[in-house]
Amino acid sequence: MGIKPTYIKTLGVELLSKHGDKFTDDFEANKVAVSQVTVMESKRVRNRVAGYITKKVHTRKPSA
Repeated sequence: MGIKPTYIKTLGVELLSKHGDKFTDDFEANKVAVSQVTVMESKRVRNRVAGYITKKVHTRKPSA
C-alpha cells in the first residue's frame, strides 16, 4: 500500500508491547482488539493500526 506514517508504527508497536496477547494474524479480530484497548474516533486510523499489527504478528510467526 505504501509507506506507513510514523504515528501508525509507533502506536502499533506500543499496543503490541502492552497488549501483545490480544492480537493475532487475523485482521478482523485485530480491529476489534484495537477498539477495545484504545479510544479512537477514526475508523481509518483504527484499521491502519490493526493492519500494521496484523502484518507484524504474521511476520513474527515461524513458517511451518
